[in-house]
Amino acid sequence: METIKIKDKEFSLSISAEKIHRAVRDIATKINVEYEGKDPVFLVILNGAFMFASDLFKELTIQCEVSFVKLASYAGIKSTEVVKTIIGLNEDIRGKSIIVVEDIVDTGNTIEDITESLKKLCP
Repeated sequence: METIKIKDKEFSLSISAEKIHRAVRDIATKINVEYEGKDPVFLVILNGAFMFASDLFKELTIQCEVSFVKLASYAGIKSTEVVKTIIGLNEDIRGKSIIVVEDIVDTGNTIEDITESLKKLCP
């Protein structure tokens, strides 16, 4: 198995690039079918989700919009349990279909906070 070294840490390949690409393509296919004609807004949570979002958008065939927000709930590697909005949503999403693209859901605080905030905007 192939390994790489970064500083004093060694890492081995867990999931091949092709397997990841297939999974992204499968997700995009489902979104393409489910959201055809709905013109959803993808709300990408920075910083972590932007690489995945980039790969996902390459596979989408539907009309859609994208917006980015930046939230913070960590100090170093520990959750503060408080979600701060660093960059907020600047557009009207009333009546629109929203797809939140988030990279890691561990404590659930960020996704819960953004979900509650979005509900107030009547998507």
